Amino acid sequence: MDDKRSPEEARVVSDGLRQAALDYHRYPKPGKLEISATKPLANGRDLARAYSPGVAEACLEIKDDPDTARDYTARGNLVAVVTNGSAVLGLGNIGGLASKPVMEGKAVLFKKFANIDCFDIELNESDPERLADIVCALEPTFGAINLEDIKAPDCFIVEELCRERMNIPVFHDDQHGTAIVVGAAATNALRVAAKEFDDIKVVSTGGGAAGIACLNMLLKLGVKRENVWLCDLQGLVYEGREADMTPQKAAFAQGTEPKSLSDVIAGADLFLGLSGPRVLTPEMVEKMAESPIIFALANPEPEILPDLAREAAPNAIMATGRSDFPNQVNNVLCFPFIFRGALDAGATEINDEMQIACIEGIAALARATTSAEAAAAYQGEQLTFGRDYLIPKPFDPRLMGVVATAVAKAAMETGVATRPIEDIAAYKASLDASVFKSALIMRPVFEAARTAQRRIVFAEGEDERVLRASQAIVEDMTDRPILIGRPEVIAARVERAGLTILKDVDYEVVNPEHDDRYRDYWQFYHERMARRGVTPDLARAIMRTNSTVIGAVMVAREEADALICGTFGQYLWHLNYIEQMLAFDGRHPVGALSLMVLESGPLFIADTHVHPEPSPEQIAETVIGAARHVRRFGLEPNIALCSHSQFGNLDCDTGRRMRAALEVLDRGGHDFAYEGEMHTDAALDEELRERIFPHSRMQGVANVLVFANTDAASGVRNILKMKGGGLEVGPILMGMGNRAHIVTPSVTARGLLNMAALAGTPVAHYG
Repeated sequence: MDDKRSPEEARVVSDGLRQAALDYHRYPKPGKLEISATKPLANGRDLARAYSPGVAEACLEIKDDPDTARDYTARGNLVAVVTNGSAVLGLGNIGGLASKPVMEGKAVLFKKFANIDCFDIELNESDPERLADIVCALEPTFGAINLEDIKAPDCFIVEELCRERMNIPVFHDDQHGTAIVVGAAATNALRVAAKEFDDIKVVSTGGGAAGIACLNMLLKLGVKRENVWLCDLQGLVYEGREADMTPQKAAFAQGTEPKSLSDVIAGADLFLGLSGPRVLTPEMVEKMAESPIIFALANPEPEILPDLAREAAPNAIMATGRSDFPNQVNNVLCFPFIFRGALDAGATEINDEMQIACIEGIAALARATTSAEAAAAYQGEQLTFGRDYLIPKPFDPRLMGVVATAVAKAAMETGVATRPIEDIAAYKASLDASVFKSALIMRPVFEAARTAQRRIVFAEGEDERVLRASQAIVEDMTDRPILIGRPEVIAARVERAGLTILKDVDYEVVNPEHDDRYRDYWQFYHERMARRGVTPDLARAIMRTNSTVIGAVMVAREEADALICGTFGQYLWHLNYIEQMLAFDGRHPVGALSLMVLESGPLFIADTHVHPEPSPEQIAETVIGAARHVRRFGLEPNIALCSHSQFGNLDCDTGRRMRAALEVLDRGGHDFAYEGEMHTDAALDEELRERIFPHSRMQGVANVLVFANTDAASGVRNILKMKGGGLEVGPILMGMGNRAHIVTPSVTARGLLNMAALAGTPVAHYG
């Protein structure tokens, strides 16, 4: 849309953004980076190992075998972002010092998106050969080099010299990162437009590093050299032109006479702009081929605004470099992950095959179903493959596993990997686990769930989180989702979310407004509840309006194997109806167990929801149930009974109940470790516990904390989730034979998938 604001109005907005950006960089600590130690340095022994004399042992190992530097230092996961500040964003030659905020930002992106450590290095050196000498001298420190914001043609010289002389990957992101993302966007744009690389005419503006690299990449993807027309400030690049020429531009010379962009744009299928604002006019767009592809990538103002382009060509396929328009060509889709794969495979370079593998991975990801996490990060945007969604969003967590794995595989196939990855599938799983914090701990649960096909009914079947979880169930598991909701609403939301699941093929629908089983369901419910005050009329009304009851009835009638509910509403409200239908044959709610996935490892919390003030017998049941469920995750339970009292030092209610629960447990002869009553710090600190209570029956750190009331358990759970960076799996409803689980309204689509995996495991009995 054309900006109708006055210059004064625009300045107000700009000033506000300017101050916010300055504050972001200045507070609470200047800059965007800091260095933190990865090893303890708390006493003399630590110092002796970290520095003299112990450090000499690592030095000697590396001297004997240089490859062990990866084992004993940070080099294998360390990248340098190097610049001389000669071509910084749209700011031009501002020098190394002024470029430092940009380079720090690049380092932050490496860490955020691919967990790669990064140092930014700004150099006062304008001579490209001397700059290359300095970069090459850095090889002992880094596992790879990212050249950044070096003007053309100097950047070509620096990269070529460094790649010739260094035995680690050297990658000029302004060239190749842009080219890779443009290649992925072009691949999918041509698919949408039903065109092929070898048939299209390409017109490009801008003969800088990024523009030349993009054209070279398009040639590698199949565009014919004779179909490429390059223009710059002087007009068409043609044979014999002398003004503002470089060897890189000359390689794309067309004809022998000067022409303007307007002269050569006729019939173009793809316009590639890496130049400046308003270079492409609507009149020029009208001259382009049918379904024109327009990549207007100049920042902050593109060569043409999307609305103007589509006024001239309604079926135009647009991409820009801006985040406020669809199809942002953003290098962050590429560079963190191509370095991740290259570092992990020990690649000596990043070659063409690795770059093309990156393109294919990014393009394929956009064509796949959109991830729930990306949808949550970009609420309100339509993330369905098509004209307005050609490439994934930067916060799509699948990028790491897909792109880095493709790059590492290509490195191995082309013989540049010095540390080939033996199991590429396991490697991808480890990358996914590093992004999805719950993935590693959930692996045994998913593996168990895949051994059987179970029918899982979702009470809130119209919720988008449920729909995304259902898509993932269909793709990753053998279970069949049953969705309670209006079919037309579910279908519309499936389409809006860009999902591919189909009614009666991938999922079943139970329509509360009209279902042939309605009479059977209300009569079943009435039969169970007739002596508990439920009349036939009330049973009919409940079965029309209460999806939790419908799901519970389905499980009770064995038309479904497990119920998941709770995406809205209060936990105990749902639990009441689950008890009505499913608490029989010895089953009853024992407690709610939440798994908190923390940086330090998994920690289970109970009882977070079921018994506000549990009796000693209920606490003992919770402990036993927690032990059984912890073993589902392949872990051995180590359970602490937590209270305000610590090993009898207070005569308080929580202490008395915990001591009584301990006596109940001791009479049972259980095969897992438990101890109490104690404070949470004693549970999590073995040294402290040993000092307070020597010879405790518990060894090591507790991985299960059972509290004497739900206030304490739920409070710890929420603190760990909101302030401790914990990811919750659960709550797991214990005692119901795995036939029902109640989530909380804050649950994500991935959280629902995790619960489906838990519900999808056939269980004879859980205490």
